[in-house]
Amino acid sequence: MTTQITNLTIEELAALMKKSAGVTVDPAEINGRPEARFDEYGLDSLGLLGIVGELENRYGLSLPPDADRCKTPREFLDLVNNSLMAGA
Repeated sequence: MTTQITNLTIEELAALMKKSAGVTVDPAEINGRPEARFDEYGLDSLGLLGIVGELENRYGLSLPPDADRCKTPREFLDLVNNSLMAGA
């Protein structure tokens, strides 16, 4: 099942961090520090890989191979949203 393609928001990213990696982060904190590294929020590379897999299942398309190597929420959101819009 796929979901209509929309931009991934900071709130959705925070929810995915909780669901896929068990990392609870207030979206306001990410919004205030979008350039902070994922590891500062407690998210490791496997957690980010789980988020990538969840998004690929949700939208029914492949994200770029380097999506799981993004270092910050800003970098990840920019890459994912550009990919989602290109694939729409």
